[in-house]
Amino acid sequence: MWRGDLVLIRIAVLALLSCLMVLEAMSATVKDVRVWRAPDHTRLVFDLSGPVEHSLRELSSPDRIVVDVQNTKLTIPSGLDLSDTPIERIRTGVRNNTDTRVVLDLRAKVKPRSFALKATEGKDDRLVIDLYDPAAPSKVAAQKPDDKAQRDIIVAIDAGHGGEDPGALGPSRIQEKKVVLAIASELRDLFAKAKGYHPVMIRTGDYYVSLSGRRKLAREAQADVLISIHADAFTNPQANGASVYALSLRGASSTAARYLAQRENDADLVGGVTLSDKDDVLASVLTDLSMTSTLDRSLQMGSAVLKEVGGVARLHKSQVEQAAFAVLKSPDIPSILVETGFISNPTEARRLNNADYRRRMARAIFTGVNDHFYAQPPAGTYIAWVKQQGQETYTIARGDTLSGIADRFNVSVDSLRKQNNLSGSRILVGQKLIIPRS
Repeated sequence: MWRGDLVLIRIAVLALLSCLMVLEAMSATVKDVRVWRAPDHTRLVFDLSGPVEHSLRELSSPDRIVVDVQNTKLTIPSGLDLSDTPIERIRTGVRNNTDTRVVLDLRAKVKPRSFALKATEGKDDRLVIDLYDPAAPSKVAAQKPDDKAQRDIIVAIDAGHGGEDPGALGPSRIQEKKVVLAIASELRDLFAKAKGYHPVMIRTGDYYVSLSGRRKLAREAQADVLISIHADAFTNPQANGASVYALSLRGASSTAARYLAQRENDADLVGGVTLSDKDDVLASVLTDLSMTSTLDRSLQMGSAVLKEVGGVARLHKSQVEQAAFAVLKSPDIPSILVETGFISNPTEARRLNNADYRRRMARAIFTGVNDHFYAQPPAGTYIAWVKQQGQETYTIARGDTLSGIADRFNVSVDSLRKQNNLSGSRILVGQKLIIPRS
């Protein structure tokens, strides 16, 4: 072999090694795999070291999903909990020497959807695979109409974030999604115990619901109000205080415009009236009236809640603030967003991580909403009926007992329990009791 041939071979080998090194540098690796179960779907999330291209297809006999991820190295971590999901097991293999093939063996049929998310501050590139259950029941159920004009007020309670979206992180990795779900659960229990209310949870566990999906679920439940619970965060750890938000005027205008634009293809009602059969002028007037009324009621309710929250926490602002938060953009459901404190503030993070503080915060939100509805109850509700009957109400103060209240108003304890849907003698400060007629 000539020396010139050896030189050419060496050059070729070096070039090949260089290409392999470039391919190695370009390939993405999977840093973690997470699975979340929601009432209507399962979400599989791959955390990646960089962006990837992928394709997805469905196969049958047996049912499985095949996902090919280009130029990626993937290892499924052991201990991934697939119980209570439609996934029997996950298999992986190398394809075309550089790609990874992921096979999801299924125990039930699903409707798959996949998409990639670009890296953002604090989060890696992600590949998301959603497996929707066919004909899954709604996450929240609307209350059945009653022949009597004494229906419950339906309260939709939205715990922000969830699933792969932890929200803000506080000291010691305290997660906003967990804190607000705990407060939301306490709030649900308070409304469930109060006669005249029917609470529904937008999310009941650790899974993600889209912002538009939260509004949709509230509308499906025919909610009279949507309360979204969050915990604030800021780069300065000294920022502190609780806040209450309603929709901004600009947000209200854009929401009205969106509903008008889609009315030909949408069966949604606005304020109980369909827009699809109305001319442009009438539809615009009806939508503007609905949004104006909704915003006004949101601000009034927000003020009542802010007053009560101020007795539990320092307030960040002394008035209801307004912003174009997407979760508040329902045209006919009064909606408020409560920032229960700054989780980025070490002192407030400790409070938010305390069960007693969360109960007191939930109690404050409940009392504010309850006060608002007793002042302005929706027509046809039990609370509106109570007001029409001229029945007396009593707000429980510190030191009160059920028997003492019964003696004061000359009624029996049993009748007081029955009138207020109480199973025992436990009562709470700030709770309103309806006094039965003696």
